Amino acid sequence: MRLLLLGCGVLLRELSDAIAHSPHLVDAVYLPTGLHDSGSKLMRQRVQEAIDAGEGKSYDAIVLGYALCGTGLAGVCARSIPVVIPRAHDCIALLMGSRQKYQDYFNANPGTYYRSIGWVEREDELKEQVAGIGMDSDLDSLIEKYGEDAGRYLYQEISAYKRNYTRLTFIRTGLEVNDSFRQRAEAEAVEKGWKFEEFDGSTSLFRRLLSGDWNEDFLVLQPGQKIVSSNDEWILVAGN
Repeated sequence: MRLLLLGCGVLLRELSDAIAHSPHLVDAVYLPTGLHDSGSKLMRQRVQEAIDAGEGKSYDAIVLGYALCGTGLAGVCARSIPVVIPRAHDCIALLMGSRQKYQDYFNANPGTYYRSIGWVEREDELKEQVAGIGMDSDLDSLIEKYGEDAGRYLYQEISAYKRNYTRLTFIRTGLEVNDSFRQRAEAEAVEKGWKFEEFDGSTSLFRRLLSGDWNEDFLVLQPGQKIVSSNDEWILVAGN
């Protein structure tokens, strides 16, 4: 097969590893890191544009190195060729190796913030993205930018977001070339007063995505179908 991979920059190492182990010809396009922080509408638009740009280039399928990402990919459509995406809420489940592992860990460890190689080494890019949408702003700045009511609402949401975390978990996938990534994640946890923990993740979903091993862990959209959030254990289903 000839595949077009559209991937998130945060997952570049894991997806590149999967390309190296794929028996298929893979062309890759990586979209900006932190695109999900730009809002669902823009994220959906950018991913759809990338899918449409792959039309008419002899690909057998387009594979997405993404998860549902909130509702960022809900509504994305397959045009003339299949589009494949892992069934997962976000990239943390991909890095852990399955949606069930993520759900079990999430249930047992509420208030956890996650890091991986990509999240650590691309921190500056992510900070720029966050700054662009005002998540690092104080109350007065948010009110000035969005108005009294909206500004106060955003500030409350951002403050709650920060207060709810008590733990930072670094997900190992086996692609770490040294211990510096873990050390930086641990230092962040110490700085914020959070408990630090490590989790043994997996590259299995990435490798299966690029090898064409698409069982029930993946949604395969046929031409004309779109991604629909199912709000159940399947996470993603195909709609018309």
